[in-house]
Amino acid sequence: MPKAQFFDYPGTEANGEAFHYSQVACIGNVLRTSGQGGWDAQGNIIADPQAQVEQAFQNVLVALRAAHPTAEWSNMVSVRTYHTSVEATFDFTTSAFKKLDKQLRTVWTCVEIAKLGLEGMVFEIEVEAVI
Repeated sequence: MPKAQFFDYPGTEANGEAFHYSQVACIGNVLRTSGQGGWDAQGNIIADPQAQVEQAFQNVLVALRAAHPTAEWSNMVSVRTYHTSVEATFDFTTSAFKKLDKQLRTVWTCVEIAKLGLEGMVFEIEVEAVI
């Protein structure tokens, strides 16, 4: 069995250090991200829910490419999203999926929860991709 390798990307080092985790794991040809939130390149949470969802999707691609530079949306096979209010962010989420790749219909689990890991987060996404 291949040994896992772990990666981070710029702007996530402080949380990785503080909370002892990585943004993406590579196990053979499988990439798994940790939950990606709507934070900017400095690690600040974006306040606007729509912008937060859009940034979280962009952070997924940045995370995947930290482990494998040629990773694309089309490599995704499984997605889990976490919402503090599905009503507030669901439409933004489905819109983001449609912008990624009109043909891609990955498996998706959508969960509403009371709170996410960092103050101000209303949305988080984690994915599994096959390279």
